[in-house]
Amino acid sequence: MKKFATRAIHAGSEPDPTTGAVMPPIYQTSTYAQKSPGNHKGYEYSRMRNPTRHALQTALADLENGKWAYCYASGMAAIDAVLKLLRPGDEVLASLDLYGGTFRMMKLIFEPYGIIFKFIDLKTPGLFEKSITPATRMVWMESPSNPLLRITDIAAVTQIAGKKGIISVVDSTFASPYLCNPLDLGADIVMHSVTKYLGGHSDVIMGALIGKDENLGRQLEFQQKATGAVPGPQDCFLVLRGLKTLHLRMRRHCENAMAVAEWLSGHKKVGTVYYPGLPTHPEHELAGKQMRGFGGMVSFDVRKEAGADAIGTMEKLQLITVGESLGGVESLCAYPPKMSHATFSPEERENMGIRNTLIRLSIGVEDVDDIITDLDQALGG
Repeated sequence: MKKFATRAIHAGSEPDPTTGAVMPPIYQTSTYAQKSPGNHKGYEYSRMRNPTRHALQTALADLENGKWAYCYASGMAAIDAVLKLLRPGDEVLASLDLYGGTFRMMKLIFEPYGIIFKFIDLKTPGLFEKSITPATRMVWMESPSNPLLRITDIAAVTQIAGKKGIISVVDSTFASPYLCNPLDLGADIVMHSVTKYLGGHSDVIMGALIGKDENLGRQLEFQQKATGAVPGPQDCFLVLRGLKTLHLRMRRHCENAMAVAEWLSGHKKVGTVYYPGLPTHPEHELAGKQMRGFGGMVSFDVRKEAGADAIGTMEKLQLITVGESLGGVESLCAYPPKMSHATFSPEERENMGIRNTLIRLSIGVEDVDDIITDLDQALGG
């Protein structure tokens, strides 16, 4: 098997047979000519199949060591597709600490249809096993988690799930295929908000599901065709372009994030720093075994007793942009209590460990000295 950097550049990208174009063309078409009904070249209607989307799906399956991949109009549309594999009465055991949008969809969209959701600490595989009931159909993991960067032992959880016939799903958005391949650790489906590191340039909204199990693949393929929540060819082209530098960007994201995390750890106005690369992180050893790097996300609590205020600090940032999302080449900053995790009640956030002092950073690929200088002035020197 070729190495990751080579695959990132070449997977799904064959020279166009008509013109020799190196990049797959943007097939901006809704329909395709057929010689007679059913007699076509593999494409009938772009909701069902489009050559540009097919090239991207081929590339994503390759990078995650999967057999199939399906892309959706957003990460939320991809999550929606997974949850539609369930039926009323089915139960999902999900990470206690997960993205607010996932929680919102589970509780407010699918729970009224009779799907049961229980949120537990999946960092303890034994607790997961004890929580399984005859109704448990799926386990939903997020590793690293949003926003506290907790690491789940994917291999341990999927081993238990596999013995019980439970579908295991991993949201690996924060890791990207460059840092972790959940399918190799036993997961049935890996989900990505392609918007983030895979696109990498804050110019695309997209989601993806990748797996190996042919039965699950057939179900998701039919669902993609039937519901039509697919991305357009222009967006697929942009992500194919982004993938070609994924390995380069992720290396810089990881290097910069480690430097920022270490610097924050020594700042008098900073409390807990959440970053798997720090030896102080509770799952540091597990992250080192399960991942090929520690990622570009860093969260930290400011110390009120030292005169620091989370929102006030963010308002002083000049280089780092305050905004939703993450994983782009530029550094971004978010306040989970009012942004990504506003869906949760204050009590739920407190139970998850998300306090009003928390700031989440998506460390970009700028010069790290400039990133640190901006944080320093915002924190008050």
